[in-house]
Amino acid sequence: MNQIESLEKLCSLPAVTGFELNSAKALAEMLMPLVNKVDIDAFGTVTGLLVCPVPNAKTVLLDAHFDQIGFIVTETLEGGFLRFTSVGGVDPRMLLGSEVTILTNNPIEGIICSIPPHLSSEEDRKNAVPVHEMLIDTGLLDAKIPIGTPIVFKKPLTNLSKGIVCSKCLDDRAGIQAILQALGQLRRQDLKVNVAVLFSAQEEITSLGAITGAFRLRPDVAIAVDVSHAHTPDAPSSETFEFGGGTMIGMGPNMNTKLTKSLIRLARAEGIPYQLEVMEGNTGTNAWNIQISACGTAQALLSIPLKYMHTPIETVKLCDIDATADLIAAFLKNFDGGCICL
Repeated sequence: MNQIESLEKLCSLPAVTGFELNSAKALAEMLMPLVNKVDIDAFGTVTGLLVCPVPNAKTVLLDAHFDQIGFIVTETLEGGFLRFTSVGGVDPRMLLGSEVTILTNNPIEGIICSIPPHLSSEEDRKNAVPVHEMLIDTGLLDAKIPIGTPIVFKKPLTNLSKGIVCSKCLDDRAGIQAILQALGQLRRQDLKVNVAVLFSAQEEITSLGAITGAFRLRPDVAIAVDVSHAHTPDAPSSETFEFGGGTMIGMGPNMNTKLTKSLIRLARAEGIPYQLEVMEGNTGTNAWNIQISACGTAQALLSIPLKYMHTPIETVKLCDIDATADLIAAFLKNFDGGCICL
């Protein structure tokens, strides 16, 4: 399948944090043709392994998280209404009027209710409605939906213009897409390192999948692939980066300096568009935990510029996914497992 078809498939897989297992098999099937071995753990983390012919070869881990922000049913009410709470970092200001899918065995559509401005006071209109005060209207006379049922935004992948797409959960399905593309470039390549892949569970709340996966795999080098903030007119320029400016290479204490510099040199040599993201502390990504897993891992972080993070309309430019994939593939083709940490 082509890039758009792959992204459509990825964004269609529901995987609210803590409920990844239901879609893990479909993701594993997408990874299977690109590696030698695939498995799924008890939490829904998908692991792949591409083994090189070199004896005692080092292992490079590629990580992107599979989970997405969403909601969970807390109460059913008469008239087909549901109360719910958020899972992950959801901004309540953008929820009213959103379309959602309730993930029962046969999924049900719903809308997050919005009181018309005619019926609300001026004071009410100035304040965001707390999530616990919102309702989902299913349109059913009797919505017999179990407490604890997960809910996702309905938004499918949409082409805004040539080369720009928006959807729910491009954080971090865009990162997964970049890794899949990079692996596709490695077919029939004689690598000198083993490649492990983690499409990890529960990044949005605990980084559980990355912590347990990295501990189990014990990689020598790891590259986490996530998203970061692209520039928009209303966002601070000091905290956002060029949309379409290429992959974002993280720099800071969460990242191994020599590994980061090698990625920068490689991007320059290969003509791969890139930009630098200085991250002075916790990066808010799986890189933070992979770095200290087991005996420690030489860590790098690549991010894809994304607009409107943690909303149903997350937006990316396809060329930034391409740049990220190209840099990962170039690194794996050139890396021989030599010591980069000293």
